[in-house]
Amino acid sequence: MVHYGSYTRISHPPGPEHARPELVGPLLRDQLQVSEEDFWACVNRKTPRGFSVDPADSLPAELVRLLIHRVGVPEIEVKAMSKDAAIARLNAYWNRL
Repeated sequence: MVHYGSYTRISHPPGPEHARPELVGPLLRDQLQVSEEDFWACVNRKTPRGFSVDPADSLPAELVRLLIHRVGVPEIEVKAMSKDAAIARLNAYWNRL
C-alpha cells in the first residue's frame, strides 16, 4: 500500500490556464449563463456577479429568488432594485393572488 500523506490529491491541475476550453465554454454559456471573463472575475473577486459586495445594500437571497423565479422579474431589474423596492414588488405580487 502506498501512503500519500495527509492531503487530498486531485486528478487535474487547478486554475483557468489548465481548464479544457471545449468543456468550460459550453458549461459557462449553457449552464451558468455567464461569459468566461465574468466567471473568472467573480472567482477572483470572491463575489457573485452583479450584486453588491456591501451586505447592508444587498437583498436577502430568498427575496432575490422569489422575485426572479416566482414573480418573473428579470435578474437585471432585481440587481437594480433597492431593498424597499424589491419588497414592494413582491408584496404587490402577493396582493394580486
